[in-house]
Amino acid sequence: MKNWIKKDAKYIWHPYTQMKDCGELPPVFVKKAKGIRLYDENGKAYYDTISSWWCNIHGHNHPLIAEAIKNQLKVLDHVLFAGFTHKPAILLAEKLLGIAPKKLEKVFFSDNGSTAVEVAIKMSFQYWRNKGKKEKKLFVCLDRGYHGDTIGAMSVSGESLFNEIFKPLLFQSIKVHSPYCYRCPEGKEKSQCKTDCFKHLESIVKKQHGKISGIILEPLLMAAGGMIVYPLEYLIKASRLAREYNIHLLIDEIATGFGRTGKMFACNHGNISPDFLCLSKGMTSGTLPLGATLTTNDIYNAFYDDYDKRKTFFHGHTFTANPIACSAGMASLEIFEKEETLKKIQEVIPFFHTRLEEFRNLPFVGDVRSIGMVGAIELVKNKETKEPFGFSERIGYKIYKNGLKEGIILRPLGDIIYFFLPLCVSKTELEDILIKTGKVVNNLLKQYYI
Repeated sequence: MKNWIKKDAKYIWHPYTQMKDCGELPPVFVKKAKGIRLYDENGKAYYDTISSWWCNIHGHNHPLIAEAIKNQLKVLDHVLFAGFTHKPAILLAEKLLGIAPKKLEKVFFSDNGSTAVEVAIKMSFQYWRNKGKKEKKLFVCLDRGYHGDTIGAMSVSGESLFNEIFKPLLFQSIKVHSPYCYRCPEGKEKSQCKTDCFKHLESIVKKQHGKISGIILEPLLMAAGGMIVYPLEYLIKASRLAREYNIHLLIDEIATGFGRTGKMFACNHGNISPDFLCLSKGMTSGTLPLGATLTTNDIYNAFYDDYDKRKTFFHGHTFTANPIACSAGMASLEIFEKEETLKKIQEVIPFFHTRLEEFRNLPFVGDVRSIGMVGAIELVKNKETKEPFGFSERIGYKIYKNGLKEGIILRPLGDIIYFFLPLCVSKTELEDILIKTGKVVNNLLKQYYI
């Protein structure tokens, strides 16, 4: 194993990693995976509590997905998707539209989450130009939102450590206060607030709707922004606002889609039907890269023209609608049906939320939040003032390091420990995960309270 780690250090640059830290804590060399566990070279198991960056839904190496990939490899590995098509893409598009919110009737495939968002942004922007409304070119987003790492996706994300260095490269967008109930922008307690923070979005739209192309949101759960779970009422109001002022609603379900929130899509909680729905991550259950942007016939028809070829949507990716990836996506959706995944997790979700709430009693836990199979614990120095530990404390790094010793993968977002659990996790596994997490957190942070 050491030889592989040496080669890794010599050749590879890892994402979201200060590479100097690898000298102290080398990457875990993963040899195999099964279910919700990863196994290193020595056979040590690690609970994959974050679904390998939120994409593994049905557990690693699910036999039905593996079989679908193998079968497709025997027939067609890849073909360009401009001027060509194939069965896996057609079947997957049909299946996605069958389970998606109403009025979504077209699928544009891409490679990943960031590109799915880029497609939606560019389509929305060009739609208004094709309609002769060139002044509608601004996008409104939340100041703690996150939509990807490409230039367009970063431009409609909140300012953070992830993108602050690239700010000079980004295009202008309008950022409004996020519905972060624990740290309410209105200074109110959750029990007293009637989504008062919505007035910031409403005010901007009322004043500038003539210049606004669309509003982009992560529905109910702002993931990379801190696993912030916000009220359904906010999402419903945003949807109504977009319709009222003739603005596109772009919904980013890259993290929340495919059962994460307890329903197939987070939009389903409020019967929200957006103009664009961005999907990726869980679409293939983490086996192969694939992205999709679902949209309406109204959007599609604005690009459909006999005479003006400039109305064409000039965007594409080499691996758009890769047949193997599409086959994996179809298999993943079939698993939802065959294993009744959404029904089964309804038994686990209450247990998960109840056990997670027990962390709230700890002196250094400021907030506990959850939705579906996603949960978060926000650590603070002072519960009364909600003072965070801050980046300099490197609490997240220490928790990750100590979690590995216990055989559990915890990759906190700053002071926020979170769980993005595979939907196949059992109550027994979940109990073990939370016990190990409690041990890690208590052992590390008790130094601040003794």
